[in-house]
Amino acid sequence: MFEKRFLFSGLFFFFVALFLSSCSSKQQVTLPPNFKGPKELGRIYGMRITPDDNIYLYNAGAHWIGTPHRLGGMNRRGVDCSGFVNILYQDIYGIKLARSSAEMLKKNCRKVSRGKLREGDLVFFQTGRGKKKTPNHVGIYLKNGRFIHVSTSRGVMVSSLSEPYYMRTWITGGRVK
Repeated sequence: MFEKRFLFSGLFFFFVALFLSSCSSKQQVTLPPNFKGPKELGRIYGMRITPDDNIYLYNAGAHWIGTPHRLGGMNRRGVDCSGFVNILYQDIYGIKLARSSAEMLKKNCRKVSRGKLREGDLVFFQTGRGKKKTPNHVGIYLKNGRFIHVSTSRGVMVSSLSEPYYMRTWITGGRVK
């Protein structure tokens, strides 16, 4: 569903940009401050990013990289995993998700296998104590087996699903309804 919304919003912005550029030769469409292109984003993420990727998702994530972990946090001074996912989903897709990773999976997603993950899907893990198969950690899938999330020790960062820790703690992927 959010893919259609993203497609329509992309088309809308394209036509607005086309309209603004055709009205006068002096008007220019400006990008948001600190907006990075695919090359610069590729350096930040350590992978090739193309115009086919959701540049807005990668830009939003890039602004958070290095932000420290803080349980219950929802700002640049500190953020937890579900707060981070909530903020990015609201900013990029206009979708408000449940506040905890377990509730996100239960209320906002349908399960998706690791092999069927697409950019923007959520990835769920059980990284500590608690009920088995109940997630307590969530991130956003990017591509090529990589996801952005909040580590308790390193803050907002990009990791690989093939790292032994994430292979061992993996529960499921989730596609937001």
